[in-house]
Amino acid sequence: MLNNQSVTEFIVVGFTSITRYHSFLFILFFSLYIIITSGNGITFIIILLDYNLHIPMYFFIAALSMVEIFIVTTVYPTIFDLFLKGRASIAFDFCLLQMYAFDAFLITENYILSIMAFDRYVAICNALRYHAIMTLKLCKALICMCWLLGLLTPLAMIAMIYRLPFCGPNEIEHIFCDSSPLLTLACTDSSLDVSMDLTVSAFSIIINAIIIVFIYANILFTILKMKTSEERRKAFSTCMSHLFMSLFFYGSVAYMYINLQSSYSAAFDLAASIHHSVLTPLLSPLVYSFRNKELTNFLKKQLRPKTLLLWKENKIVQ
Repeated sequence: MLNNQSVTEFIVVGFTSITRYHSFLFILFFSLYIIITSGNGITFIIILLDYNLHIPMYFFIAALSMVEIFIVTTVYPTIFDLFLKGRASIAFDFCLLQMYAFDAFLITENYILSIMAFDRYVAICNALRYHAIMTLKLCKALICMCWLLGLLTPLAMIAMIYRLPFCGPNEIEHIFCDSSPLLTLACTDSSLDVSMDLTVSAFSIIINAIIIVFIYANILFTILKMKTSEERRKAFSTCMSHLFMSLFFYGSVAYMYINLQSSYSAAFDLAASIHHSVLTPLLSPLVYSFRNKELTNFLKKQLRPKTLLLWKENKIVQ
């Protein structure tokens, strides 16, 4: 049975230390949103249109690009409202919905990073059987599994928060509706709930980090056994982008959890929010796409004829 609720909406007030920078932050986050959605959107569209890119590695990159778009689209409207008005109001149910969507997409991203590591493992350690193993059917099944795990994992936490009583303060010191600052507003001792929140949040990160470490240990062992430096160079280049993103994502998250989450702190939440909603979505298309020859070549082919036609038209007019 639900506890009695006297709070029907929450007010997102941001952090007092950044109040004076609201105008600048709105411009910054709006620009970042355009860059992130455009970069990841272009990546997804290129992979969709170019049949030469309909292979497992690019399917996973396309799936990751869509998840990044969903993550920023989930939280940025509240951020925009906050920086424009100084605060943002959000109904209780919509607060929980935003919290659920953000966690679900973030967990989905974690699992996609794991299956991308598995794809690199098969490509390097079982190169001759790669196409036999990484079939289109398996790729679709793996992506669906990532989404299923992502959508199901936060449900228990959301159900637990939904049953808590909120009868007093309703101001969330955060830049969107997130679980940790919301739990501090409950009209009951929420220390156990905070611990459960941390456990649920950390579970998928730890599991996927262990999987990726194990996979790359095997990849490294295989690369070291290769006979020529050229073979080793090609093998390293095959997985370098994913390895960099994995080290950045899991390494920085682990550092934040170890150093800032011994107890709840606003500093942790701000750092985690910037990491998940800015840095990772921003770096993803830069690392996976715009440094990828196949993707950039396709984009150049699409732009070059139009550019050449415009140039010829201008010459005729002159």
